[in-house]
Amino acid sequence: QVQLVESGGGLVQAGGSLRLSCAASGRTYTMGWFRQAPGKEREFVAAINWRTYYADSVKGRFTISGDNAKNTVNLQMNSLKPEDTAVYYCAAGSGAAGSGSGYDYWGQGTQVTVSS
Repeated sequence: QVQLVESGGGLVQAGGSLRLSCAASGRTYTMGWFRQAPGKEREFVAAINWRTYYADSVKGRFTISGDNAKNTVNLQMNSLKPEDTAVYYCAAGSGAAGSGSGYDYWGQGTQVTVSS
């Protein structure tokens, strides 16, 4: 069983930046970030294993990075938009990086709010 703990969410104005971090209690193959806005389905944001993956909506604005030795993953979010507002979830697994079904472990989520 792997436990994931997220940190770094908060309130920021449009155009600002936030950095999310996730620490895993054990080794994992793929770590990723998903988000869920009120009234919407959960969606993929970014993931990392031997390469990185991004949703089209965040390419060029978000950067995912990982530290294998520390079992951590970070999500640097720049040029934030109000539509980025959501609860962001860290996930870990060994399946398809871009699909929620590819992940076995999930964090409890951290709120990101972008004001206009």
